[in-house]
Amino acid sequence: MADTWTITELANEQGVTARAIRFYEDQGLISPLRDGRNRVYANRDRVRLKLILRGKRIGLSLAEIRDIINLYDTPEGEQRQTELLRKLIRERRAQLMAQQQDIAVMLHELDNLEARL
Repeated sequence: MADTWTITELANEQGVTARAIRFYEDQGLISPLRDGRNRVYANRDRVRLKLILRGKRIGLSLAEIRDIINLYDTPEGEQRQTELLRKLIRERRAQLMAQQQDIAVMLHELDNLEARL
């Protein structure tokens, strides 16, 4: 088959383990074809895996990633997908900024405590 990958090829290309790919398959996020006992990943699976990994890097949950991916197959999916992703990005940014402020306060407190010692 043209434009297909084995689980090993896909894992190596994306820098993940085959076990991680099987986990995403078990979660219903990707659905490879089968050739006997072998998994055959099409471009759709490859793109979905890239989206999953990107979502994880920015801190999205698997449920959020699933919602984004599933929207693509609905009418007006791309637009709704974009809107949901923007909303999640804003929420994640707000969480990270709050964490950053908390860290700054903790560092200041550590500096003060260390100076008193």
